[in-house]
Amino acid sequence: MSPVLAGILQLLALIAALALVHRPLGDHMARVYSSDRHLRVEKWIYKGIGADPDTGMRWPAYLRGVLAFSAAGVLFLYLLQRLQGVLPGSLGFSSIDPDQAFNTAVSFVTNTNWQSYYGEQAMGHVVQTAGLAVQNFLSAAVGIAVAVALVRGFARSRDGDLGNFWADLVRGVVRILIPLSVVAAIVLVACGVIQNFSGIHEVGQFSGGSQQWNGGAVASQEAIKELGTNGGGYFNANSAHPFENPTPFSNLFEIFLLLVVPFSLTRTFGRMVGSLRQGYAILATMATIWVGFVALMMWTEFAHHGPAFDLAGGALEGKETRFGVGASSIFAVSTTLTSTGAVDSFHSSFTGLGGGITMLGMQLGEIAPGGTGSGLYGMLVMAVIAVFIAGLMVGRTPEYLGKKIGTREIKFAALYILITPALVLVLTAAAMALPTPGNSMTNTGAHGFSEILYAYTSAANNNGSAFAGLNADTQWFNTTLGVAMLLGRFLPMVFVLALAGSLAGQKPVPETAGTLRTDKPLFTGLLVGAILVITGLTYFPALALGPLAEGLAS
Repeated sequence: MSPVLAGILQLLALIAALALVHRPLGDHMARVYSSDRHLRVEKWIYKGIGADPDTGMRWPAYLRGVLAFSAAGVLFLYLLQRLQGVLPGSLGFSSIDPDQAFNTAVSFVTNTNWQSYYGEQAMGHVVQTAGLAVQNFLSAAVGIAVAVALVRGFARSRDGDLGNFWADLVRGVVRILIPLSVVAAIVLVACGVIQNFSGIHEVGQFSGGSQQWNGGAVASQEAIKELGTNGGGYFNANSAHPFENPTPFSNLFEIFLLLVVPFSLTRTFGRMVGSLRQGYAILATMATIWVGFVALMMWTEFAHHGPAFDLAGGALEGKETRFGVGASSIFAVSTTLTSTGAVDSFHSSFTGLGGGITMLGMQLGEIAPGGTGSGLYGMLVMAVIAVFIAGLMVGRTPEYLGKKIGTREIKFAALYILITPALVLVLTAAAMALPTPGNSMTNTGAHGFSEILYAYTSAANNNGSAFAGLNADTQWFNTTLGVAMLLGRFLPMVFVLALAGSLAGQKPVPETAGTLRTDKPLFTGLLVGAILVITGLTYFPALALGPLAEGLAS
């Protein structure tokens, strides 16, 4: 079987698996966030944290809950790392330096999972399991909660009630993420992913000495790492490491995990607003961009530019031979179009245009399908922008799902789409202008610039993947990337919840003959076009200096 055919067949199998679970999982999540019933374990949690799950919240109260909970998470994870040297199960590792502890705490709480350290050489079992793995669940649940709040903003009228943050958070963890992660972890263990608490031991003798590895609860952390679109690896090689991702089947299964919740949330959205066709329109937009990016990536990586590529069957540099070019291309596109950041290959070793595709996937805002929750609310904000553009074309007040998009709503949407590019471009320019940050680049020229641009794109968009080649474990990068992750996560949430509150306070307007049908293919095309044009106008100059220049020169 040719490598190209193998890649296409894996893509078709993945699409079939996602289609199979789309309806039951989407409907289940809609029931979770619409139910008035509380499970017994949930009541215990509410009692322990002193929350009343039946109290409705307007958007400022909902936002305070998000920010307070996340701030507590950053503080707890920071202290856990700083105290690692005196904790049991540390495997003899010392406490984490302050700047790196700050960066890592922010990274995992913001669902970014950027890692400027070697996991197997820095973090013991307690920090990995009680710290990082726990935040994998909680940060994903926060993202889903914010998305659900925005959906309620469209579905409800004239009361401003967005639900209860604490109830949404707890239900997301207890009823969705934990059950799915248990099943996923069992499958990964069956595939050969390790799951233990062993210490450091030698795995072989070599001419230059011995190699040592530590074990860990890898399968359970790998499951929520992908399912919650987190991406932080137990080992530095991430999903290219055989302890995390041993076989081609486990590789395809991990891609499935990182896509399944974001794609299924579109059906949840359709259920909650009372129109499945609206959910299908959003799903079609996400799927069109995702399939298009995968096809483009496969083309760039399979294109033959000489005898070495002909013999290898594609650009195999930086890719695991047990996965091949096709599977690596699917993984790279899926992890950068979501906020996952896990890697089974090194994006720096992709072709110039291939590396640019991974960067562009994040710069779209990671909305196809995006992160757990963040993908849906990002796409809905883009839908608001799209109907506003359509309204300007025909000269009437834009509407979406029966809600008028006025001056207030479009300001919140505009601020949402502007904050991340501002962070990326300003911080990249600062790093390139100052003398010290440039010393962290392994390469020079266009590829070296791409290392810096990719790092800030990944941080500000809460992706967490690295281009490789950049030494980010410096005070400058640990601090500035940490700030980018914080602002890139929570400032957009402020605007999303403010938009949700504004929409929830409106009275629905009846549909007329002049209303734009947002459940038709025409709107899907308009939405795809708006996403690509807005991103292209924003990032094209920076991309032209990096991956485009490198790709055209090769």
